Amino acid sequence: MVFIGMDHGTTGISFCIMSDDGEVEDIFKIGREESKHGEVSAIEEISKRCDLEDIKLMAITYAMGDGISKIYPIDKVEDRGILSIDGAGKVTGGGTSVFSELENAKLPAIMIPGLHKDSESMDKLFRAAYSHQASPEKVSICYNAFKETGWTNFIVADISSNSVDILIEDSKIKGAMDACVGAMGIIHGPINLAMIRDIDDGLITANEAFSHAGACKIADVRDKVANVKDIILEGYRNGDERSKLAIDTLIMTVAMEIGGLITISNEDIEGIVLTGSIGSAKEPFDFENEINKYLKGNYPLKIISKESGAIGAAQIAFDVFNGKKSILGIEVD
Repeated sequence: MVFIGMDHGTTGISFCIMSDDGEVEDIFKIGREESKHGEVSAIEEISKRCDLEDIKLMAITYAMGDGISKIYPIDKVEDRGILSIDGAGKVTGGGTSVFSELENAKLPAIMIPGLHKDSESMDKLFRAAYSHQASPEKVSICYNAFKETGWTNFIVADISSNSVDILIEDSKIKGAMDACVGAMGIIHGPINLAMIRDIDDGLITANEAFSHAGACKIADVRDKVANVKDIILEGYRNGDERSKLAIDTLIMTVAMEIGGLITISNEDIEGIVLTGSIGSAKEPFDFENEINKYLKGNYPLKIISKESGAIGAAQIAFDVFNGKKSILGIEVD
């Protein structure tokens, strides 16, 4: 028997297949555009790697996950577990087509919630401050980090298309800073005053501002979401000043956010986990070294797989199937 985790990411949908002894057997990714246009089938790709009848449980993440606050069986979830798809970043339809395909296949599956104002497991101050804090895949990333490190009080920094930093205390997620209010990612970032003025003047929508507020804004790169990171990194390699400024600024904002979470934590932080396509980068810059310049070597740093979202989801499926009733403080229904 096998367990499957799905990470609904910005640039594509990743899957992790895990054996019944908890070992990762395979990880693969489906591009959003390919899925949207029917060029690839999630079920067919899974079938190439395992017998569908051997799947004991799949854990799915989808969009904001703000319509649920517990881990539910997929057949108990209405409207795909979201309040709205509007204002949630770049929408291509690829993730929706994959979700529909999995739902129609009637595979045994659970849905992981996002972190938001109705998440009763979280600190009331974070819930009061921010309507939305993190999408469901951040929960699975944190679970993989928890499994990898054994730490109970730590911070997870997931840096890729967007940047989200999450505080875990006593093995429970306390709070997080979402991309629209905190650190920059490659694509998404906080909306600044100039953008607010452009929105008020009707020049752009708030969602358009959010979707071009990351490093891409500073590097002045406008392209398909899947291409932007590579364009900026290639510019960095070639000594392009805008690209270097973009990456350096991104790192500074992440450091500020991590520092803020350290400040408000009630427990001593054991370490910081880095993940995501940028958070795990070793070239053309070493993200670990760069962030440590701000942290001044005061905290252990641990890099986990950039596929930690899919891996963590598979680990959640495995543990829920085997009777676990709470995942980092989030109740299992």
